[in-house]
Amino acid sequence: MKIYNKYIAAISVSLVLASCKAPMATVIQDDVKNNIPENFKQDEQQDVNNNSGTTPWRQFFTDPNLVSLIETSLKNNQELMITLQEIEIAKSGVVAKKGKLSPTVRAGLGAGLKKAGRYTSEGAGDASTEIEPGKEMPDPLGNFEGGLMANWEIDIWKKLRNEKDAAVAHYLSTVEGKNFVLSNLIEEVADNYYELLALDNQMDIIQQYIKLQTRALEIAKIQKQAAATTELAVKKFEAELAKSKATEYTIRQEITEKENQINALCGRYPQPIVRTKESFMSTIPQTVYTGIPSQLLANRPDIKQAELELKAAKLDVEAARKEFYPSLEISATLGLEAFKPSYLVKLPESIAYNLVGELAGPLINKSAIKANFQTADAKQIQALYEYDKTILNAYLDISNLMSKVKNIDQYYQLKSQETQALDQSIDIANQLFKNSRADYLEVLLNQRDALDAKMELIEAKEKQLSTVVDIYKSLGGGWK
Repeated sequence: MKIYNKYIAAISVSLVLASCKAPMATVIQDDVKNNIPENFKQDEQQDVNNNSGTTPWRQFFTDPNLVSLIETSLKNNQELMITLQEIEIAKSGVVAKKGKLSPTVRAGLGAGLKKAGRYTSEGAGDASTEIEPGKEMPDPLGNFEGGLMANWEIDIWKKLRNEKDAAVAHYLSTVEGKNFVLSNLIEEVADNYYELLALDNQMDIIQQYIKLQTRALEIAKIQKQAAATTELAVKKFEAELAKSKATEYTIRQEITEKENQINALCGRYPQPIVRTKESFMSTIPQTVYTGIPSQLLANRPDIKQAELELKAAKLDVEAARKEFYPSLEISATLGLEAFKPSYLVKLPESIAYNLVGELAGPLINKSAIKANFQTADAKQIQALYEYDKTILNAYLDISNLMSKVKNIDQYYQLKSQETQALDQSIDIANQLFKNSRADYLEVLLNQRDALDAKMELIEAKEKQLSTVVDIYKSLGGGWK
């Protein structure tokens, strides 16, 4: 017996030593995160306590029509609904991995029939055995059983716990993914809303221009009759009027498409978008505070999602590495077993049980395990690059948008001055044209320049508002 135990111990030690030759995972270092700059602009200091990314979206957006659209989109948007189901899938994955840590217990019933050959040790033994005094063993021999079966893998290397922790990290990353979808959705609704208001104002401008062109055409016709101008001037004004009317229909189509785009984000069929266009040009953009770059790690859901995916990838590598180690499984059965159903109730004779412990590990042909480990290790490195890329892009987004906010403000101011000057030049050109002191080309050019300047001024206002929305989202705002 002692020799037998020594053999068992020797085999177990050999198995453990052979299996423990597991490859090491790649050691990764996060240089991008560790070297993130202290400020977005090296020559400026940012206020740590002021960060617009932490402002709830209901406080950031003040237009009640826009707030209503955002609320509708958060309830009905299909992309958001799809993301919510991804969270449920990941949650089920956590439950499945957690279940592997506990024993599996099953209940079962079975029935069978067996005929052993007479000239076999089993058949000869059955033939010479009496089940009861004077009653031979039946032939063929039935078998009826019922009971409980349990199986449990002991997590001696924490492989199963690593798999569960990886599933938890992936689940949390899907939650952050949902937050990122929320942030993007709010940004998209707001941007499209401001673009729609800009189109409304451009429609008003083109309609005013059409009226102006109509009056200019009438003047040209009168002057032609008075021989103060030619048919060429009349035709030029007619062409300009036709061009403006064509532009009006183009803007109408853009308004329809923009309304339907907003309705799609709200998850509903086409319907009018409630809005107030009159105050668009006088709207003052929100003041945005950027905080410091390190706050992006806590505020931006896409960065947190990438970080959690990196954590899950590292745990997957650990779990894959421990596949090289031997596993310890315990299985047990407890129930009733007899060759006739009537004997099942005869206790304790019909009670049957079994208890087995097994320590097993891979010795040869470990190519599949090695491949799984190498795959997990590569995915870990890939997740690090994805995390670093997300941090870097977030920093660059803020840096670009901060510059854009300042430049678009200056652009808007200069466009305002240009528009005012051209409005005055239109009145002057029209007066000179009436007095035959300017030709029709001067009038047309002034009107075209004024129209283009007003259109560009409206676009500048839209960019002002949208840029503020974009930087708010880039700071991690919108999902809280």
